Amino acid sequence: MSKKSILQALILSALLACVAPQPAFAEIYWFTDSEGVMHFSNVPTDKRYIPFAGPDRAVDDKTGAGRSARRAGSPAKARYEAAIKAIADAYALESALIHAIVSTESAYDALAVSKKGAAGLMQLMPETAQRYGVTDRLDPVQNLHGGARYLRDLLRMFNGNLSLALAGYNAGENSVVKHGYQIPPYAETRTYVPKVLELYQRYKENTMLARTKM
Repeated sequence: MSKKSILQALILSALLACVAPQPAFAEIYWFTDSEGVMHFSNVPTDKRYIPFAGPDRAVDDKTGAGRSARRAGSPAKARYEAAIKAIADAYALESALIHAIVSTESAYDALAVSKKGAAGLMQLMPETAQRYGVTDRLDPVQNLHGGARYLRDLLRMFNGNLSLALAGYNAGENSVVKHGYQIPPYAETRTYVPKVLELYQRYKENTMLARTKM
């Protein structure tokens, strides 16, 4: 983001603070277009709009550090709780596992697009989206369905071995097979698998804890 854009965000934040309490930020949406122009609205008619939560978020959401700090209990996670629960049930998966993948892949940014071309909450590649009938990878529900079906098929392919299924999700199932049904020796994949597993266990524990309090 340019210095001019950051200044615009700071000015808008200051104006909002003068007329409304802090929670009102959640009602403002923003995005930066291809020419670097920032757009703000309280009516998110464009898919590129995301909730605006002040200048700190506007800057940090573009970095892995900013995303990681909000993964565990972010409003974005809560926003997709119901959809992920329904889709997990539909494909006999644990919602905690889907949450762990979404958190790692996109930090719950439905409009995220990687340098390699993966897109959406579960970062589907074009070929994977086509295989599972996903016509709009940036549509959260379609993306979750496609990603969940792919994960289910990977678990079946690797006989329930979660580590191999996750490696296949990250590097492709053919890479796992090629390397003798072991996690491929790619730095990204060998970081990805334990990261998802750690979040999966955390989300499972949080779910169990919440149930005991009911």
